[in-house]
This record gives sequence, C-alpha cells and structure tokens, in this order.
Amino acid sequence: MPELNEAQARALAEQALKLSTAEACTVNLSGNAGGNIRYARNTVSTAGATEDLSLVVTAFYGKRSGTATANQFDAATLERTVRAAEALAKLAPEDPESMPPLGPQQYTPIPEAYAEGTARVSPEYRARVAEASIGPARERGCVAAGFLQDGGGWQAMANSAGLFAYHRATSLNFSVTMRTEDGTGSGYVERDVNDATRFDGAAASAIAIEKAVASREAKAIEPGKYTVIMEPLAAVDLIQPLLFSLNARQADEGRSPLSKQGGGTRLGEKLVDEAVSIWSDPWHPEVPGSPWTGDGRPQQKTRWVDKGVVQNLFYSRYWAEKQGKPATPFPSNFLMEGGSASLEQLIRETARGVLVTRFWYIRFVDPQTLLLTGLTRDGTFYVEDGKIKHAVKNFRFNESPIIMLNNVDALGTPVRMQGNLVPPMRIRDFTFTSLSDAV
Repeated sequence: MPELNEAQARALAEQALKLSTAEACTVNLSGNAGGNIRYARNTVSTAGATEDLSLVVTAFYGKRSGTATANQFDAATLERTVRAAEALAKLAPEDPESMPPLGPQQYTPIPEAYAEGTARVSPEYRARVAEASIGPARERGCVAAGFLQDGGGWQAMANSAGLFAYHRATSLNFSVTMRTEDGTGSGYVERDVNDATRFDGAAASAIAIEKAVASREAKAIEPGKYTVIMEPLAAVDLIQPLLFSLNARQADEGRSPLSKQGGGTRLGEKLVDEAVSIWSDPWHPEVPGSPWTGDGRPQQKTRWVDKGVVQNLFYSRYWAEKQGKPATPFPSNFLMEGGSASLEQLIRETARGVLVTRFWYIRFVDPQTLLLTGLTRDGTFYVEDGKIKHAVKNFRFNESPIIMLNNVDALGTPVRMQGNLVPPMRIRDFTFTSLSDAV
C-alpha cells in the first residue's frame, strides 16, 4: 500500500473506530519504506529495502484494555483486529493507572521533519556512500565497517473521543568504524539527518580514517582526574541519562537524583553549572521532532534546565492528575546551549587534557546519584599545550553527569547528534578509574 496522506489516514482510522463496540477505542496507523547497506572488512556484506504497515487497535472497558495488531488495512483485517482487541480487553485485569483516551487536540505541523529526497534515496546512492568510505580506507591502510539506513514514514492516531493526529518524517543514519590493518588504531563517526542533502558520507568517513591512523601506538597514562574534551558524540551519551532523570514520579517517590532528602524534589533548584541550559523544541529546523507523543499529547517547547536551575519535570498523564500538575510530556529532542568555539579551538585552549571521541558500554552504578561507568573508545588522545600529542590507551570512567556539568570549563558550538543539538565540551576533573587494552 502506498503512503497514506492525512485525509486517507483519517478515513481509514474512522473506519476502524466505527467497528468498535468497546467503551473506548484507540487506533494507531503507520507505514514506512526505506533501505540500508552494510559493509565490513572493506566489502559490502548486505543491502536491502523494506516496506512495512502497522495497524494497532486498543479497546477499553473501564480500566481494562486489550491491544491487537495487524499489517494489512483491508476491511476484513480491520474487523478481525478490532474484535481481537475487544476480546483481549474483556480478559485483561484492571490497570489502576489507566487513563481514558484524550479528546481532540491542537497540533502544530513540523514540515521540516520530512524531506522528499531522503524518502527517495536509491540503492545507487547507498552504494556510492559505501564506495566513498571503503576506497579511502584501503588507500590509508584501514579496514572499514559501516552501516547506512534511510527511510520515510508516516503515522496517525485516532480515538473514539475525537482525537486525530498525523505526522510524516524521514531519517538517514550512518555510522562507520575504521580500524588500521594491524588492529592497533580505531576511529568512529556517526551522523544522522532528516534531509539527505545535509549528509556527506565521504567527509564523515575521512574523519574516522584520520582518527584510526592517529590512534595507533597508543601510550598508557595513569588513570585519575583529567580535564576532558568531549566531542558531541561522547557528550550526548552522558547528557541523555540526565534528561531521563527528569521524571517527576521518580523524583516525587524519592528514586532519582532530582529527589530531595526528606521528601520533595529539586525543581527550581540549581543542579548544575549556570553555563548549562537545556530545552526541547520539536519545531527546530535542524532537529525536527514529532508534534505529538504516543498517548496523543501535543509536544511543546519546554525549558528543562535554565542557567543550571531545574525548570520542569516530565509527567505521565496518570501521575500529573494524581499530583495536580500539568501533564508535561517527555521531550522528543533536546538542545543544549553552547558557545561559539569549535572543537579545534577547545583543543587549542587546553593546557593538558584528554580528548574523547566517544564512550561505550555505559552502565548505571547508582541511579540515585546518576553515577555512570563506561569506557572510552575509537580515538582517545592526550592534549598538551593546545595540541594533540599522541593517542592514549582507553580508560574506564566513573562519573555522574550532574558532577560533570558542575565542572564545565567551556562549551563549543552545538551540532546535531542523535536527533539532538549538543556542543563539544571541556570538563574539569573528569574521573578515569582504570585503563583498558581495547582499542
């Protein structure tokens, strides 16, 4: 089935809703089409294209609900799916936190989320990206392993209370690891865009190659507290856990770093350095998100941290009603304020420190303090007198993003990373606890 426009999606959803005899009913429709190419050891290994349709019907009887799914939209399938959802709902136990479907909502469209060129990326385009990565890797004595995935899709939601939502989006995601042929050097790059015209696979691969070549013959330096220059890819992996910790229920129940001893939350209190401001904006042209959440709430521009002070927490509808608070939804993206300096300038202004390309295998040590552990990977370098001196062996770190963001020394110009805008950052006294022999 081809992509459904808004009118067609509405008509199909209403057809399914009319079949329902439940007290309430919600219908989610979606479709997507795209492709991918994967390569390893400087050779393309797989390539393919996918198309998918989804119909999800949830029926409600009081606080009981049942959900059935299908991947066809014909009349007979609609009928069977609705009946299956109703049968399951009658068998299900009551959910004490169940909320009734929302009524009609106002949504502001996000046209920048969809780019026709991305939706029409061809197999030839994907092959050229792979070629622009593999060829230069061979020339520099490196081995490339990469993955490119692209596609376009639409989703719609409707319910028996009169709500209807529709959204289209495209995406292109690319990652590549470059290893030197002797296995001693490694570099990595990751890119994501909504509009394929903003993607340069050759330039991204060139960065990974340079990191791989430069990271050979890494030297061991003692673990300890260092000034650390984090590239945006490293920074985003430590900022995201902080965003997830802004969960109002966890804070109210004393289960998060936003909880106060003795009760209450740290809402309105200074949590991190005043240089740190974080907000969400689904309509930002560089990182467009979705205009609505999975339960139908309209997304909104929200200031989460302003000059170090916690401004908002996000709520489920149930917890917001229980606490008598606005049901602020979880953000569909985040943007962190930065400065005007480039990554290269941050390096030039560093007397002594460690440059980190990215982290991996990040795990929680203590969720209540947001203490995390993980490893550096794919390009870790020692910086002295404003210059990269040599590669260093990878470290294990133990650090909390809250402590980290209280030790901000400088922030650079934000760039898109994993659908967010994140600056490179220089952090004082970042804690490395041990060495790792992995590259």
